Amino acid sequence: MTKVLLATDKPFASVAVQGIQKICDEAGFELVKLESYTKKEELLQAVSHVDAIIIRSDIIDNEVIEAAKDLKIVVRAGAGYDNVDLAAASARNVCVMNTPGQNSNAVAELGMGMMVYLNRNGFNGTSGSELRGKTLGLHAYGNIGKIMGTIAKGFGMEVRAHDPFVERARIENDGVLCDDTVTALYSSCQYVAVNLPATEKTKGSINYELLSKMPSGATLVNTARKEIIDEAGLLKMFEARKDFRYITDVAPGCKDELQEKYSGRFFATPKKMGAQTSEANINAGLAAARQIVGFIKNGDSTFKVN
Repeated sequence: MTKVLLATDKPFASVAVQGIQKICDEAGFELVKLESYTKKEELLQAVSHVDAIIIRSDIIDNEVIEAAKDLKIVVRAGAGYDNVDLAAASARNVCVMNTPGQNSNAVAELGMGMMVYLNRNGFNGTSGSELRGKTLGLHAYGNIGKIMGTIAKGFGMEVRAHDPFVERARIENDGVLCDDTVTALYSSCQYVAVNLPATEKTKGSINYELLSKMPSGATLVNTARKEIIDEAGLLKMFEARKDFRYITDVAPGCKDELQEKYSGRFFATPKKMGAQTSEANINAGLAAARQIVGFIKNGDSTFKVN
């Protein structure tokens, strides 16, 4: 019998676990649960005889993959997958997937919510500013960017986007202006929302040179990964531009310095919480289970990332 491990140090909501269990039962698979574990040794022991693993932010490194002798597939319930060693998985012919789109609305709403929160001075009772009439730039136009654009237009914002991997017609058909270069995007927008994955090409790519192109009232919004931000450049931007603000769902290493020096211009959530809604939690978990069934039974490798 195919054995599926649900390995989550931060467990899914109970309704999501019930749904995963039902999908596995209907497929004739056995579901093994390792929830709220605290030691890597527990994970290493649990993976020893499983065919598939569902994870959230759990680390699947080479040691884990080597311990999972029967492993065929790992599905990360969420969009990002930098917590999985893709090279190690590929070397063992293990398929790695994510579940793109399942958390997108939750992340997009958080990004817009942080913009409102910062513009209204943390709701401290003082006079703030409005988003209407301002321009939002979307650095990457995937599922999250598309939804943010829709919400922003509802606020009365102009929306622009740059994404070399998305056809111009698709962007423009959504009523979004398309910039050919990332420099043009940053130069045109008071607000820029970054939705990039953390890759060797994108890490540190949001730097001072790029940020300094932004017009007066510049605000950077990051609900992606902290590694894409050049923190030295970020600090330089704060020092050079008194109008610059930064809001993020992934606290930078220089968080304490930013909070101390630039109160009111910087906000970071206490932990990464873009996907922390009951709806996203359920959607991603069920999608992961369905993808495992499709891969094991039919060889469906849609959403494979390695």
